[in-house]
Amino acid sequence: MTGADAAASFDPLRPRLARIAYRMLGSVADAEDVVQDAFLRWLDTDRDQIREPEAFLRRVVTRLCLDQLKSARARRETYVGPWLPEPVVEEEDEVEDVTLPLMMALERLSPLERAAFLLHDVFGVSFDEVGETIGRDPAAARQLASRARSHVRAARPRYEMPREKGLEIAAAFFAASRSGDMGALRGLLAGDVATWSDGGGKVHAGLRPIHGIDDNMKLYTSLARFFAKEMSRIVRYGMINGLPGFVSVEPGGVLQTTALAIEDGRITGIYVTRNPDKLGHLAAVH
Repeated sequence: MTGADAAASFDPLRPRLARIAYRMLGSVADAEDVVQDAFLRWLDTDRDQIREPEAFLRRVVTRLCLDQLKSARARRETYVGPWLPEPVVEEEDEVEDVTLPLMMALERLSPLERAAFLLHDVFGVSFDEVGETIGRDPAAARQLASRARSHVRAARPRYEMPREKGLEIAAAFFAASRSGDMGALRGLLAGDVATWSDGGGKVHAGLRPIHGIDDNMKLYTSLARFFAKEMSRIVRYGMINGLPGFVSVEPGGVLQTTALAIEDGRITGIYVTRNPDKLGHLAAVH
């Protein structure tokens, strides 16, 4: 088989392999590198001997991700401020199966727990294959997934919010927070709302999460002074890692994504990504 034959059999699988890699690593660029590495290995494989190319490549991608997670964990221990996964803005017809809070919860799992949970619970892979992929027997793979499930249960959405309603709340949040209408803003926030802001030490951002409505109101009251001098500009509204939100250009020309976790019509989580290293794949949209 030629390189063209290899590409013809690989390319239809690339989007699904990229989804696995991104959910394992939380980085768009790293996921793309892993998938490309898998393709190079596919080129060097005796493909006539592979009965199930998708299962074979899923194993390759997962194992490459497990190798990467070891160094990624070390990097995140020295990360400046809260770490958020790279934001992915979904197209209209996409439905995200792993939301941003769940991605953050996955960070607390061991690499093997993360792999077992994602492969089985998200991608529907049998425990026989999960075990073969991660080098464990099926019973051990089942136990890893079960342990992971108990750790991330609270981060899984309890109900699906209609897309239009979520984007309506996102627009109201943008308007209230940027105009300085603190009464309207308070009405949008849940009492236990929390804000995470990821600047990675590259741009100004909070160094720790802000919890509770009173402290969040203090934050946005102080930010309102900056917005009065230079207003944010909306690039687009959309679903970001399964949550309603928006891409904006903030004072100083900083590109930013804001994703909102919403329960019972109130905002419970505000996830702001400002680190330019995580927004390169979105830079062209503005």
